[in-house]
Order: sequence, then structure tokens, then C-alpha cells
Amino acid sequence: MFETLTNRLNQVFDQLRRRGKLTEADVDAAMREVRLALLEADVHFSVVKTFIARVRERAIGAEVSRALAPGQQVIKIVHEELVKTLGEPAPLNLTGPKPRVILMVGLQGSGKTTGAGKLARLLRSKGERVMLVAGDPYRPAAVTQLQQLGERIDVPVEADLNLKPPELARRAFEKAEKGGYGVVIVDTAGRSQLDAQLMDELKAIVAKVPPVEILLVVDSMIGQEALNIAQGFRDAVSITGLMLTKMDGDSRGGAAISIRSVTGVPIKFIGTGEKLDALETFDPARLSSRILGMGDMIGLIEKAEAAFDQATAQKAAERMMKGQFTLEDWLEQMRQMKKMGPLAQIMEMLPGQLGQAARQIDPRDIEANFKQTEAIINSMTRQERRNPDILNASRRRRIAAGSGMDVQDVNRLIKQFREAQKMMKMLQKTGGKGLGRLFG
Repeated sequence: MFETLTNRLNQVFDQLRRRGKLTEADVDAAMREVRLALLEADVHFSVVKTFIARVRERAIGAEVSRALAPGQQVIKIVHEELVKTLGEPAPLNLTGPKPRVILMVGLQGSGKTTGAGKLARLLRSKGERVMLVAGDPYRPAAVTQLQQLGERIDVPVEADLNLKPPELARRAFEKAEKGGYGVVIVDTAGRSQLDAQLMDELKAIVAKVPPVEILLVVDSMIGQEALNIAQGFRDAVSITGLMLTKMDGDSRGGAAISIRSVTGVPIKFIGTGEKLDALETFDPARLSSRILGMGDMIGLIEKAEAAFDQATAQKAAERMMKGQFTLEDWLEQMRQMKKMGPLAQIMEMLPGQLGQAARQIDPRDIEANFKQTEAIINSMTRQERRNPDILNASRRRRIAAGSGMDVQDVNRLIKQFREAQKMMKMLQKTGGKGLGRLFG
């Protein structure tokens, strides 16, 4: 997400950091580069113009001239103004009597059906009883797709190809009301373009089941066209929020930065992958930090909390601090880490120099290393995993043959494990004070 933009902005910031004092000419030169970077990322020109003017005004003012590190102060200003451009956080509205209806709208191919499944999974994980409604009888396999998603997340799907979407939505609402459901998510039909027929159907659904939220699902890869789509839907059905999909793709990301300023509609969710757990609540400050290469430690912690079994992690941590870290623990930690999602996304969330260093590594190399490590450890006996000291030459040859690896690969793994053990012992002696030097 935003890889090209992040790299361009970091080049500008590196130049600013090297200067002990910033002149007005230095600021202007930096702002020219920032302007180009934003325009190339497909940010709307009017948004870029306003953003640059605000940053420049503050960057040549007293808050920078009096700063001990003027370059860092300018970066802070860019971060703050980018947060302001992205808009205030707008949480999902789930107030009022149950069931609360959420309408998913958008053009064909934007990811509405998958987005409905992701949102249902997210709300269910927070304790809501959710029902999905297959309100798209026109697209081949749309109903089947939603039913399959519902089965995967254990959420019921109301569907009937003999009923028109407004009548189906009303029937689902009444069934949800009687069944004690808290949220009804209606997946509506899309079109290849904005048309009167699509809008009339949406208005009819709204008349039958007044929604608390109308979420417009927009493909972020279509660039500035997303602004026109958002304005078209807003004028017809009063959309309350946006879900930007495919933010993990090769989109330049400009729509996310522009859309709030141009349309006035808040972004509520961003889709960061194809899996059902790849949906993030939109947070302007955290997204701004990621765009500027500052990482997103809060998001990383949330991913870890969702992926790691707390009791297992606690036991592993206790064994580590006692110096009882084994190959079984190492394998379990790797498996838990894989649950956090694609490594490329995790690397993107690491802050500062740690993140920059991580992004130099090809995630595919790490994935391959994970598979190799898992194969080697799985080829060991339980005794060998818990006590690697007994791994003599003959045992290592057997493990290599069993895992399809070379003996050198087994030796390399054992060496890495020994180094990890040494690090754990160091942390045990210092009470964790070595962590700062480790990640500094």
C-alpha cells in the first residue's frame, strides 16, 4: 500500500533531515517534490494544492525556524496536515433499535459481496449476531458466493431469486427482528456504470428497510474515478461511509487521500487483502504514519492480538525468560506469526529504520525460510526438538533426509536457534533492557 508514494516522500525527508537549518528556498524545493509525489500517486490536484499551501505556510513559520531539528519538524507538519486531509475517524453507526441495517452499494466488480462477508466476520467477532442478505439476483453466482462466505464465517444468508431485492430485504429484516439479530447486512446489485435503474432499486430498498449505514464500496485501483462514483452515489442515496477495497494492490493510493476532502464522505474501512480477515477500521493517523514510512505499531499489535493465542503466548514468554526456549516454542511462534497475514503487510507496519530495513528483504524469501524451518523441525523427534544438544551428525543426516533438505540447512537452523537462545539469556539477565538496543 502506497509503496511508491512512501519511497518518494522518504527521499524528500532524507534531504530535509540532513540540513541543520532550513531556508525558504529549501522548503519550496521540498514542497515541489512532495507535490509531484502526490500528483503521481493520483491525489486530486485541488487537494494537493490546498495541502501544499497549508504545509508551506507552517513550514516557513516560527514553529520550524525555532526548532532544534527543523527537518523533523517539517515532517511532523506533513504528518499532521495529511491526517487533517484524510479526515476525522468515523466509526460505524450501530445505534438505535435492532436489527440495524447496513446497505452495501457500489459498482460491479468493486468487491461488495466480499466486503459484506468481511464486515459480517468483523462484527461477529465483536459479539454481534449478524444476518447477510443476498440482494444481487442479476450477477451470475453472486448469491452462491455470499452463501459460501456465510458458511465460512458461520453467518446465515437470506436469499430468494423469486423475490425482488426490496421485498427480500424487508423479509430478511422481519426474520432478523423475530430471531434476535443485531445487524442485517444487505449486499445490493452493482452495475458497470451509474444508471437510473440501479439508483431506483437502492431507493426502493431504503424505503423498505431504513438503514443506519449506507456503505459505498470503491475499488481503490480506479484512481480519481472513485471520486466521481462517490459523488454519484452520494447525490442519489445519501451514503454515510466508504469502504476502499484492494488497498494491497498496485493502486497508487490517491483516492484514499482525496476522497474525504472532495466528497465529504468519511472512509470507514479499508480492505487490505483477499482473505476475510483483511479488513481494517480506517484510522487517519495510522494511515498517515504508514504513508510517511513511520509504520503502524498499533495496527501491528492488533494483528498480533487477533492471531496469537494469549495463554500459549504467555507460557512461551515465561519459558523464554527462564531460558527454557525450545525448537517447539520457536516453531509455534512462527506458526502464530503466519496467522497475522501476509509478511509484506507486516513489514509495512514496522516503524523507522526497522521498517526500512525489513522492506529491503523479499517477503518470499522469508516465506521460503519459514517452510524450510517447519519441515526441518517437523522431521525431528520430540526429544530432539526439546533438547537440540543431542543432535549429532547421524541424527542431522536423518533429519535432512526426512525434510528433503541438506545437512547444511539443518546446521544453519541449529546455529540460528543457538543465537536466539543467547539473545533470550541476555534479555533474562538484563530484565528486558536489551530490547531497546535490539530494535533501535
